[in-house]
Amino acid sequence: MGDQNFRPLWRRSTFSQNIEGNCVEVAFLLHEVWVRDSNAPDRPPLSFAHRPWQEFLARLESPTG
Repeated sequence: MGDQNFRPLWRRSTFSQNIEGNCVEVAFLLHEVWVRDSNAPDRPPLSFAHRPWQEFLARLESPTG
C-alpha cells in the first residue's frame, strides 16, 4: 500500500444491507482485493489474494454456506 497518490476505487458490497450504516466496501487491485469498513475508511484495509476472495464469495453464495 505504498504509493500515497494511489486511490483505489471502492465499491459497496452487494452483501451489505446498509443497516445502521454498517457496510463493507471492496476494491479490486491487480494482485489483491482490499476490504474495509465504510465507517472506518482511514484504517488499513484487509488484503486478500483473488483466489481466496473468490472462494469466500462462492461459499457465501452456496446453499450449504
